[in-house]
Amino acid sequence: MKTSFCVSLLALASGATAFTFVANAPTARLSTSLSAEVTVALIKELRGATGVGMMDCKKALIEADGDVEIAGENLRKSGLAKADKKASRIAAEGKIVSAMAGNKAVLVEVNCETDFVAKDKGFLAYAASVANAALSVDGDNVVDLLNVEVDGKTLDATRQAMVLKIGENIQVRRMTSVGGTDSVVGSYVHMGKIGVMVELEGGTPELCQDIAMHVAAMNPEYATKEDVPQAALAKEREILTAQAADSGKPANIVEKMVEGRIRKYLEEICLVSQTYVKTNDETVGKLIEKAGAKLKGFTRIVVGEGIEKREDDFAAEVAKMAAGK
Repeated sequence: MKTSFCVSLLALASGATAFTFVANAPTARLSTSLSAEVTVALIKELRGATGVGMMDCKKALIEADGDVEIAGENLRKSGLAKADKKASRIAAEGKIVSAMAGNKAVLVEVNCETDFVAKDKGFLAYAASVANAALSVDGDNVVDLLNVEVDGKTLDATRQAMVLKIGENIQVRRMTSVGGTDSVVGSYVHMGKIGVMVELEGGTPELCQDIAMHVAAMNPEYATKEDVPQAALAKEREILTAQAADSGKPANIVEKMVEGRIRKYLEEICLVSQTYVKTNDETVGKLIEKAGAKLKGFTRIVVGEGIEKREDDFAAEVAKMAAGK
């Protein structure tokens, strides 16, 4: 008889049920961990440490022979690669988050690809931690912000881990701050989409917040008429003059018409001359004056502004799939 058959019979006769010998068979590579341990214990441990899906954890553990530490390192390396790959994808959704401490206020914009992820608890918690960390950063440099450590990891490392976990491009796009030793600041964020900060000399944080709400709603382009660029004012004057000239009125009347329209134009685009939206009975400038304060400036940002969003042609996609392309 062949050797394999004889050895098998001997194994059965001796009561060995888990031993089989095959002559000339290749030697099997022994794993350092049992599959039951990988499935029940190690996967749970690795998933808890990385937040990665169960199948990815299992695969990483198999490749690392059950070593959780090595598997975690490999997943982080994979996460870096995936984060870099996803960085080219358009991320125009997200949240504006504000934070304040003393006489300093900050706004940060954290972007993702879909509105669904923008509502995720983990994403919102990360955005809040970014805003709080921004208070400790001098200037508005996002690179400096991403290097800040929170809970033992840099904000950028946490961002990369979220990309791996969620599967979307996530970016801290920008931060902006206001404040100083002689400033009073306040902020307002509308639905996580529009963020405004107001800086006053004198007044109260509550007044700053009220004005910030007005700015969010009315979107003034400038704080005062002195802030309007002369080139923009000259262009508007040129357009209004051409319109008034078509009326056929005398030149002196046309000039008065233009000046009146210029004043109206400045009232509409300048914060201090806008009617305060909360009461509709005075201008924002009068409101500030009554409080014995002076406007130093404001900042208004909107999620995704300036980002060119991809527009998918659903009909074309369906036609392409139907054609088997």
